[in-house]
Amino acid sequence: MKRPKLSLIFNLFYRLRLFYALHRATNRNRLTVLAYHRIDDPHRPGFDTFAPNVSATPAQFAEQMALLQARYSVVSAADVTAWLRGEKPLPPYPALITFDDGYFDNFKHALPVLKKFGFPAVVFLATNYIGKSDPFFWDLAAYCFAHTEKTTANFPLAGELHWHDSASRTAVMVGWLERLKTVSDAEKWAHIHALPDLLDVSIPDDAFAGITMSWAQVREMVANGVTMGAHTMSHPVLTRVSPKQARAEIFGSKVRIEAEIGVPVTTFAYPNGHPADFNAAIQQDLADAGIEAAFTLVPGPATLAEMRANPFTIRRIFLSHKDSLPRFAAKLVGLPRMLGFPR
Repeated sequence: MKRPKLSLIFNLFYRLRLFYALHRATNRNRLTVLAYHRIDDPHRPGFDTFAPNVSATPAQFAEQMALLQARYSVVSAADVTAWLRGEKPLPPYPALITFDDGYFDNFKHALPVLKKFGFPAVVFLATNYIGKSDPFFWDLAAYCFAHTEKTTANFPLAGELHWHDSASRTAVMVGWLERLKTVSDAEKWAHIHALPDLLDVSIPDDAFAGITMSWAQVREMVANGVTMGAHTMSHPVLTRVSPKQARAEIFGSKVRIEAEIGVPVTTFAYPNGHPADFNAAIQQDLADAGIEAAFTLVPGPATLAEMRANPFTIRRIFLSHKDSLPRFAAKLVGLPRMLGFPR
C-alpha cells in the first residue's frame, strides 16, 4: 500500500489546527529562526538564475508574515544578542527573520512587507557582491544551464550527464553544484569559470546587473529596522579554504559592513551552513572578531538551552518557494528536525 504524500498529511494537519497545537506545546521556549534567501517569482518571464534559492514569492512571503504575526513574537538580532548577554529575556514564542547573501529582491519585495507588519529582520551580507554585478557561482551556473542548447556534457567531478527537459536539467545542475561544494574553493571556481565554454553559452556583461543590493539600499534597509550581519566576503565554504583565508573572510566582511553602515556587526551566518561547513576553529575566529551569535542551516527551531550552550551553532529553518502554507507551518514547529524529511 502506498504511503500518503507528506503534502496531504500537512494539509490535513493544517486544517485541523494540529500544527497550531504543536506550536503552542513546543515553541514557547525555542527560537524559531527563518532562513530566507530570495523573495521573487522563479516562474516569471526572464528569470534565469538559481531558482532553488528563491525562498518565497512576494505573495507567499506576505502570507507567511501574517502567520508569524498571529502566532509568534518576532524579535530582532539585537534582542537575541541581548538575551545571550543576560541583559533581557526573550518573549514567549520568539521568532527571528533572516535573509542570506544580500539580493536586491530583499530590498524590493521583502522590505515593504516587513514594514507593513512592523517586523525587524537581519540580512547576512556576502560583501564582495554588494553593489556589484558579479554573480554568485550558483547563479552563473543556472544562467548557463538556462541558455544552453546542449542536452549532454562531460562535467568535471561527475562525468557525462544528460537531460531532456527543464526538470532533468535542474536536477543535473543541482547535483553538480552539490559536488562542487565538496572541493576546495579555488577548484570550485575553476570549474565554474569553465562552464560557459562547456555549455557553449555566451554571457553578456550586464547579465547579472542589479542582482544584489547597492550599499545605499543596504543603508536604507538599516534605516527601516533591518540589521546587517556578516556572511563572509566571497561566500566560500569556510572549511574548504585555509584557516588564514577563513579568518580573513570573517573579519573582512564584518569590517566592510561596519564601515558602510556605521553600526557594529555582531551576527554571522555560515555559507552553506551544514555541520561540515564550520568547526571549532572557525567559531573561535568569530568570537575573536566580536561576533556574538552565528547561524547555521541545520534544521530548527533552536532550543534556548542549545543556544546558551553554544551561540555559534544556532539552528535555522530553510525555506523554499515550493513550500505551501501547511508545509511552512510544519517547518515552523520543527518537523524537519524531528522526522528528518527533506528541507
